[in-house]
Parts: sequence; C-alpha cells; structure tokens
Amino acid sequence: MPKPVADQVVVITGASSGIGRATALAFARAGAEVVAAARTVQALDSLVAEVTAGGGKALAVPTDVAEPEQVYALADAAERRFGRIDTWVNNAAVAVWGRVEDITDEEFDRVLRVNFLGQVYGMHAALPALRRAGGGVVIGVASVEGVRAVPMHAPYTASKWALRAFYDSLRMELAEEGAPIAVTTILPASIDTPFFEHARSKLGAMAKPPPPVYAPETVAEAIVTASTSPTREVPVGGSAVGFLAGQRFSPALADALMSLRRVAVRAQTSDRPDNGIDNVDRPVDEPGRVHGRYSGRVLQHSALTSLLGHRRRPGEVLGSALTAARGRAGVAGAGAERPRATGSGTGADG
Repeated sequence: MPKPVADQVVVITGASSGIGRATALAFARAGAEVVAAARTVQALDSLVAEVTAGGGKALAVPTDVAEPEQVYALADAAERRFGRIDTWVNNAAVAVWGRVEDITDEEFDRVLRVNFLGQVYGMHAALPALRRAGGGVVIGVASVEGVRAVPMHAPYTASKWALRAFYDSLRMELAEEGAPIAVTTILPASIDTPFFEHARSKLGAMAKPPPPVYAPETVAEAIVTASTSPTREVPVGGSAVGFLAGQRFSPALADALMSLRRVAVRAQTSDRPDNGIDNVDRPVDEPGRVHGRYSGRVLQHSALTSLLGHRRRPGEVLGSALTAARGRAGVAGAGAERPRATGSGTGADG
C-alpha cells in the first residue's frame, strides 16, 4: 500500500507553472516533501519560497526532461536530500499549434522528445529509486487527447497517445513481475494554465483551451489522490466523457464533428494576438504561476472525477490481487537494482 501523503517524498517534473505547480503546492500543503523540477530557475525558486513560507519542505532541481542525464541527476538529488522517492509525477510538456504541413520536422521532434521521451527518461530514473524505497507510485500526466485526437495539435496529440501506450506496457510489466509499484495515467480535459500562452502558435493568434475549462487545482487534487489510491486511468473534467465516448462508440462521427471549423480552429484560437514568445526551445523567464488568462468561465470542481475518476474497475481489483500474489511468492525481487538506460537528447520542459 502507498504511504500516506504526509509521509511521502514526491518528485514532480514541469513544476514551474500550471498543473505541475498546483500539484507541488497541493502535495506540500498535505505534508509531503516535494522535489520540483523544470527549466525555469526563477519559477522554481518562487515555488520553493511559497512552499517553505507555508511551513513545507521543497527542493528545486533545474531540469530539462529531454536530457536524460539531467533526469537521472534529478532522481539522485531527491534521494540525497530526502533519502528516498515514494511518488514520481511526470508532467512536463510543450506544444505547437498549427496544421501538420505547417509544423516543421524539428518542431515535431522537440514536442515528442519533451512530452514522450521526457517521461520515458523519468521512468528510467524513477523505477530504481522506487524499488530501493520498497515500492511506490508512478503518475504520468497525459491528456484526453491521448484518447481522442484533435486537429491543429498533432505533435501534442501524438505524444499523449504514445504516453498511454507506454504506461499500459509499463503497468503490465510491473504486474507480471509482482513489483509493488503502481502506475496511474491522468487524462486532463481543458485546463486554465499558462501552457497555452507558452505554446507556439501557427493559428494566427494565441491558442486557448476549448470550453468547458477547469482549474488546475482539479488536476492537482486527482494527482494527490492517485498517490495514495492509484487506479489505472483518471479522467479529469466532465468533457472527458465526450472524448472517451466519442472515440469508443463512433470515431468516424467524432472525426466529422471535430473537423467543423468552429471546433477545429475557432474553439482553440483566442482573440489575443500571438506575442511570438514560447517555451518550446527555451524556457520563458518568469516567476511562475498556476493559472492562465482564459477569459471565460473556469470550473473549480469536476463531479465526474470525484464520483468516477478514482473508482477501481473489476479488472483492476483482480490485477492488483494477482500482482500482490506474485510479490508474496517472491517473483518480484522488488529491491533488485535494474540497469539504468542511457541516451541523449535535446528539448524543453514546462
């Protein structure tokens, strides 16, 4: 069983703003020791100052998640400071909005390196530490776009589909082994964060989240809950139902609806001119904040997530029982060290 939140050491990537920052603050308020990672030093420093001012404990580790050695160094720093890692939250992401033909090869490469490979590197760094701690929880922040593709956002959507497959594979491997490490994938809908202002836009204006839009705290709450009550996947936001249902029952009809101009372009384009500033290649130097500047209504609560998001399905109950049985039989070898994968890459995180 995962430790209570107040007894946990939690690593969060992409912690400088938005969902990552809200999650770091939520864990700190609940008593966890927080290790916050991102590229923006100024934003990390302001986060640590906010946590410590509230009586919490936090460590800032400047990290580019697209550089594997920096991610390994992040895990090492967390263990040196706090002795172990109990929960690892992979959250960093960047985005480019535009038509497939208008997005360059280099931009596709950068988004996939950060959003997908950055989380792969996170797992290569985290799993040995979680084994040394006797088990723990992996939380990967994907998106409802990992269930249902949307136009004008192909690199990001592709990265989130890849993440769902990656975490499914990892989850099955750990279950087969009997390892006491749970894997939860978070699927947020539209969230009001600076992510849209930090994205690169080729839409002729700044991108925006299509309504209904939820506060970042709704995702943070789901992540904190998953650290003690992990389930397979957690959709966040009522609109996630439409994405899930559309893809399950009629993908072709969903394609047709999503191709309407008012959905494909207008719903994702704000009335604010693009300022030409983004964090795809380098961080945006700012203090860091949780909320974006969405001008419409922002929902502060998701009834769907509260009622259904963390409910375990029958298959999950059976799978957990089988995993526990394998662990008790000594199949897991949970304390064994696994070789660290190595590699190199360039990119950016939130």
